[in-house]
Amino acid sequence: MEFSHDLLARAHYWMRFTRAFDDRIIALFKQGKLVGGLFSQLGHEAISVGAALALGPDDVIAPMHRDIGAYFVRGMTPARMMSQYFGRATGPSGGRDVNLHGCGDLSLGIVGFVSHIPQSTPVAVGVAHAFKLKHEPRVALDFFGDGGSSEGLIHESFNWASVYQVPAVFIVENNQYAYSTPTNKQMHIADIADRAAGYGMPGIVVDGNDFFAVHEATREAVERARNGGGPALIECKTMRIRGHAIHDNMSYVPKELLAEWEPRDPITRFENRLREMDLLDDAKQKELMARIERELDEAQAFAGNAPLPDPAQLTRGLYAD
Repeated sequence: MEFSHDLLARAHYWMRFTRAFDDRIIALFKQGKLVGGLFSQLGHEAISVGAALALGPDDVIAPMHRDIGAYFVRGMTPARMMSQYFGRATGPSGGRDVNLHGCGDLSLGIVGFVSHIPQSTPVAVGVAHAFKLKHEPRVALDFFGDGGSSEGLIHESFNWASVYQVPAVFIVENNQYAYSTPTNKQMHIADIADRAAGYGMPGIVVDGNDFFAVHEATREAVERARNGGGPALIECKTMRIRGHAIHDNMSYVPKELLAEWEPRDPITRFENRLREMDLLDDAKQKELMARIERELDEAQAFAGNAPLPDPAQLTRGLYAD
């Protein structure tokens, strides 16, 4: 598979930006400048960016709480995302929620998620089914975690998608732990992708810390779905390097396991490949990081000066039977 220099440059920028944004919001949280909690993206950059870059402009994506790179790739601006963490009216949820909850934007083809994982999956299947009924060559890409893969709703969604052969691609981010539960304590199989066979769809396992592997597998699955081949399940194996959320010290994770995964950092591996291809050197790296820091400063300043939500608008957009 050929990877254009433009694609690799965009991937490098977004992976580095995602990591820098993650570091920035953690620092801001510790300074008491954010509201609510937050989830770290560390180690998931190759998955969120690699998969999102495989989509076309009219496709739809349903990211999760460790897929902030996908939000950025799809057009969510750093200023809006920073506003979300500051609880400001200029965030995607208008200040009604914090971190990535409620952080969708249908004009960008982003389905927002809620904590009741994997509630986004049947929504993505419904979107994909609509594409099929309308004869539109579009694809819905859905993300969920290893813990979510054991929920009944996932299997109902898989069955529907497979029976009706809808253009959906499912990505399970197997980062070894569903909060504090290790994967081997919730399932008796080594590969979650094996479950795909029960629904008559392809199941692919890739190294989730390898941008090239994630992007290639996703692009092939997306094009297959777009051309009427039906859904597919891609398992991206990775490791959650930080806790479930900012409050979690992950004392339950063996230090030996973290040490095993630390050298497999997705950004380091990607940059090593770029240097081997003579597409990156120290000067280019320094220039990129300086650009990212400027953009983060601008986003932070925007969010810090943005208005808080108007209490009079509290019930706007709420519906009840």
